[in-house]
Amino acid sequence: MKKYPFIITALALLTIGCKRTQDPFEIDKGHIGLLTDSTQVKDIKSLFSNDSVVILTGRDAMMNPNKGIEIFDKEGKSLLELTAKSKNDSTSTISTVKVIDPRFKTPKGINVNSTFGDLEKNYKISKIETTWRNVVVFVNEFDGFFTIEKSELPGELQFDQNAKIETIQIPDQAKIKYFMIGW
Repeated sequence: MKKYPFIITALALLTIGCKRTQDPFEIDKGHIGLLTDSTQVKDIKSLFSNDSVVILTGRDAMMNPNKGIEIFDKEGKSLLELTAKSKNDSTSTISTVKVIDPRFKTPKGINVNSTFGDLEKNYKISKIETTWRNVVVFVNEFDGFFTIEKSELPGELQFDQNAKIETIQIPDQAKIKYFMIGW
């Protein structure tokens, strides 16, 4: 009987000690590293305390409406570009995140250095849309999309704005330019 309190205490300590820490570069539904869909602008600097956080204001914000907050690593390499739901509101949450650095990856290993073939092998493609210069590929597993430059496509598809592009028309070796997460 005297062994039970010891065993229960040991199991409790083991459970507490085995708590998984968040990978600062993992992208999954609802989070990108330590950044979540409920993170407020005022908390960005503390989440990225080892990095450089640049919050665009005034003229810079007007010149770059899709870049509200930029995050750079210690060496000055761009990591992420964030857009807040409400500009000039420190309590606003983040609406979109542009992933630039290849260290950020999904649980299936997809990052900005991946190809369309990698993406198609690991995720179910839900929709493909075209823009003037890019093809936008949506996946079901998280709230985001991957962008591929049209220059990666066969010649006849690069300049046709009305072409309905199917997955079989995108070469497996087509490189991902960047991807965006939206909450």
